[in-house]
Amino acid sequence: MQSQDVKLMEREQRLRDVISKLPKAKLVARRDVTDDLMVIELQPEMKFSFKSGQYCTLGLDSIERAYSIASAPHEPNLEIFVELVPPPDGALTPLMWQLKVGDSMSIRPRAKGIFTMDEGYHHHLMVATVTGIAPFVSTLRNYIRLGNQGHKFYVIQGASYHDEFTYREELEDMARSYPDTIVYVPTVSRPREEKNAVWEGVTGRANALIEEYVDKFGLSPTGTLVYACGHPGMIEDVRAKLEPLGFNVKEERYWKQ
Repeated sequence: MQSQDVKLMEREQRLRDVISKLPKAKLVARRDVTDDLMVIELQPEMKFSFKSGQYCTLGLDSIERAYSIASAPHEPNLEIFVELVPPPDGALTPLMWQLKVGDSMSIRPRAKGIFTMDEGYHHHLMVATVTGIAPFVSTLRNYIRLGNQGHKFYVIQGASYHDEFTYREELEDMARSYPDTIVYVPTVSRPREEKNAVWEGVTGRANALIEEYVDKFGLSPTGTLVYACGHPGMIEDVRAKLEPLGFNVKEERYWKQ
């Protein structure tokens, strides 16, 4: 065996040792949305505090990845929206798909990330692809629970297929209940495919529609902060279109896991 292979094995073993000593989070609920999307609820064995928009770092064996938290800080469990990425690109998610209620993952003891709401802006334009909706769900749940006022949220979520809008019902309920605070626009990018035959909503990629909706909502750079979460290509396009207009864009990129 070559020395490089030995060093790699030793490094993986050290990482396994580190992960094995981390706190655990038990899987207490699992909802399979599609063949490659699921929502899980984890119960950390220790107190785990976070701000809406932050992420937690989960692990199995010698693999760790960061996941945005969909639950609000007051909720008892951590809610995570996960997309399956098969090997060779995916490393952790194939292992997560084997988990059953009662199993545990490692969890780093502190949440991280600065993808949080900036209350200095009145308007918040949130653009997401599929699982990228998670931090926005957390932010809106928290905002509503606290009874805050004075801000308006415009959420545009893109997906290939209509069944990937896992939080659609919840977000539409929010928009109906708080029409002066929340606007939700789901859009499918493959409207002609048979799977989307029942879809009667907006069509097109979220980033392709962004300028149209900025105009439709009457948003200006001075009072609006743009948040983009999900596919790196979407984020780059949103930046390319809105930053030259003077908008500030915060981002959270989801890479293959």
